[in-house]
Amino acid sequence: MTPQTASTSPAAPSPALAPTAEEQSQRRAVLSRVLEFIHSNRTIKLPPLDPTVSRPSDTFALVNIGHEPNEFAGSCGPFRYQFEGEEDLLHLLITRPIPDADPAEIAVAEGQAVAAWVLDGVPPALVWLKPGNLSIHFYVGHDDLIGNLKV
Repeated sequence: MTPQTASTSPAAPSPALAPTAEEQSQRRAVLSRVLEFIHSNRTIKLPPLDPTVSRPSDTFALVNIGHEPNEFAGSCGPFRYQFEGEEDLLHLLITRPIPDADPAEIAVAEGQAVAAWVLDGVPPALVWLKPGNLSIHFYVGHDDLIGNLKV
């Protein structure tokens, strides 16, 4: 299946998405760290698995990966975002975790609103979208991120 382009409005968060000052600060810190790794040609990896945090799902495999606190993740309201990447492609994973339970379903539009906020400034046509029921995945090239992202 070929990824779709993300149809988001990158300028302002969705009216339903109201990031707090703390979430805005966390976003700036996460993206500054992401850009630092990209500029120094380092791979952004998922955090080491902590079974007490990323417990196996009772229903689905691997949906809680990356839920450990780490410098490449943050939240906005009920949504959690996590970055990981390779040499030239960055992966943004968005979920709606529920403590001590399987994650809740997430609508594509909800994932797009979070991605538009996190990737503010990056033209939506440069972001690939791979939707799922419990997580929404976005992919963007490092060059596209560096040239457009508003931290």
